[in-house]
Amino acid sequence: MLTRRIHHYSGMTIALFVTLHLTNHTVSLMGIEKHLEVMTQLRKIYRNIFTEVLLLSAVSVQIFSGIQLYRSRFKTAKGFYEKLQLWSGLYLAIFFVIHLTAVMVGRFILKLDTNFYFGAAGLNRFPFNLFFIPYYSLAIFSFFAHIASVHHNKMKERNRNARKQSRLIIIVGVVMVFMLMYGLTNGFNGIAIPSEYGILIGK
Repeated sequence: MLTRRIHHYSGMTIALFVTLHLTNHTVSLMGIEKHLEVMTQLRKIYRNIFTEVLLLSAVSVQIFSGIQLYRSRFKTAKGFYEKLQLWSGLYLAIFFVIHLTAVMVGRFILKLDTNFYFGAAGLNRFPFNLFFIPYYSLAIFSFFAHIASVHHNKMKERNRNARKQSRLIIIVGVVMVFMLMYGLTNGFNGIAIPSEYGILIGK
């Protein structure tokens, strides 16, 4: 099926970037300065017109093809992993639309550097964190859940350990959620957000 194949390749492209992005956020466990240092180096890879157009195109293709696949398989999906693939994919599509819109508004309208503080602002200010902690946590979990479900659904007939491997991927995702939320909130103690980002949190 052409739509599924296109969805697969656009997903691989996005997964590569998301892996770099989450790795960068994991570095926040070593401090904000280290996070910003690594981000500066990674931006040399993805902060250029060619890569950004490629990523935005891949995300657009992923969203539209994903919605088509969701609609075609919604009534026929059976079993935990088939349903998990659909629902995690749907959440990621919604997240991509909201998150990329926010980043573009931040960069081109608010003229902010969409760095660590841009992402962490809502996580470290009440009551905004009541939305942003679940919002980001579900996105991270959905990324790993989607990979786990795709792996299971593709490999279940050929690999008797596919279910165990998929469970392990989900467990890694849960661990990553707690690690990243811990790093982006300074151990849940809160992080001082620079004044220029105050517009994001009502300051």
